Amino acid sequence: MIEIKNLSKVFATQTVLDDVSLKLAAKQTHVLLGASGSGKSTLLKIILGTIKANSGSVEIYNEADGPGSRRKFSIGYVVQDGGLFPHLSAIENILLEARCLGWSKDKMDSRIDELLAAVDLERSVLNQFPHQVSGGQKQRVSLMRALFLDPEILVLDEPLGALDPITRAHLQVGLRTLFQRLKKLVIIVTHDLAEASYLGDTVSVLHNGKLLQHGTFENLRKNPADDYIRQFIAAQSTLSMATQ
Repeated sequence: MIEIKNLSKVFATQTVLDDVSLKLAAKQTHVLLGASGSGKSTLLKIILGTIKANSGSVEIYNEADGPGSRRKFSIGYVVQDGGLFPHLSAIENILLEARCLGWSKDKMDSRIDELLAAVDLERSVLNQFPHQVSGGQKQRVSLMRALFLDPEILVLDEPLGALDPITRAHLQVGLRTLFQRLKKLVIIVTHDLAEASYLGDTVSVLHNGKLLQHGTFENLRKNPADDYIRQFIAAQSTLSMATQ
């Protein structure tokens, strides 16, 4: 479980997160939803530990242990453009951490086989460099790298935002199947309502640094807690109908 308590973050004079409190249960997929500038990525980076909050706390623990557990938790991270090192092949990107940890060749080969099947990636991609592969293949490679050490938590920051609609739809299906099978705590940042409803067990809506509502997508749709949520849902639903 991840428990966020009264989290605030200010950059210069701009309040990016304003007293955010949130609980994210284990073995579920949680979506942080909102427009650009709402505070989604900042919240994600504080959870990851790459930036510090001005006030409040983030606690990660097993539900059996409760808050205050001192054990460190491993986190896999996928960014929008894949974040692959351009001078390394796909396989070199994937194996980077495992090699640093001294994994045996047999152990790495076994994990590669397992993850190729899990993310539905062709083996031929492994020897190519990031600039030689498609956007969808790049994201699958990044996902393999994030999952390679079998982290307890998986974090994805706009992982499908730069992809074309067909590739994005295929990856959404693959991701939901993967998340259901792995049963990890997953956090996804997106501004896409349909993606949030399809992937998320829970959805948290942020706006101007404030958490407006947290719950199932169905609850958000039927019982929006704020006018902004109502407008956000209506705007994306109108756009979806206009493109059909």
